[in-house]
Formats: sequence, structure tokens, C-alpha cells
Amino acid sequence: MQISSRFTLAIHIFACIDTFGNEYKVTSDFLAGSTNVNPVVIRKILGQLKKAGLIAVARGTGGITVLRPFEEITLLDIYRGVECVEKGELFHFHENPSTDCPVGRNIHHILDDKLLRVQAAMEKELSSITLEDIRKDTEKYLGANGDL
Repeated sequence: MQISSRFTLAIHIFACIDTFGNEYKVTSDFLAGSTNVNPVVIRKILGQLKKAGLIAVARGTGGITVLRPFEEITLLDIYRGVECVEKGELFHFHENPSTDCPVGRNIHHILDDKLLRVQAAMEKELSSITLEDIRKDTEKYLGANGDL
């Protein structure tokens, strides 16, 4: 199982907005160039981030505005904004385990609470990291590599 790349793409988008927003008009085409992803995919993610109340997108003239300070946006906010987890559950069970098998009949009893604990731990960690943390690391790595 793997979390969709929409999550890391969304973080990449925020890093680009912060890094280039004062110098360039950050548009879906601009972001597509940085991420090497089709602009249609970028626009879909931007729509999800907008719906989550994290950004505003100017129509026509283009450009993206982050609606809250970076220290108030967590990776959990972004994850929830772009990930489509069914019924809020990270783990999805295979359909119809056999009730004729003792393992199949009891697999939910065996795993459900453990998987919920794993999800809660992941969400707790995501909630402890903000875009401000990402900003600091971006500045650190771009400066160290002479990229800016």
C-alpha cells in the first residue's frame, strides 16, 4: 500500500508558492514545470487544496495565495485536503473475506484496532509538522546547494 503522490505534490506546491511567489506568478503550468507532472493533475490538487480552505486561486490572471500562515498549516491538514481515504480510514480491507475460514471470519477482530492505532500515530506525527518546518528545510537545502 502506498499513499497517493497527491500528498507530496501538494507539499511541493506549497514550497514553490513560498519560494517563487514574490518573483513569479505561480500557476499550474509553472508548478507542472517544477513537479514534472501534467498541469491537469496540478489543477486537480489545487482544487482540492482550495476546497480544504488552504489556498485561493485567482482566475484569469492566475496566481495562488496561501490562506493561513505556514506555522498554522500542518501536513495533516494537507493530507486530509488531498487524500481520498474511504470513510476516513487509511487501511482498506480486501473485499469479502471468507466466513467459512476461521481467519477470514475473524480478521476484522484481529486487525481493526491495531490498524486504527497505526493510523492515529501517523496522523499525530503529521499534525506535528507544519509548512513552516518545510519552509525552513527548503531554505536550508536551497541555500546549501547554491540553488537560490
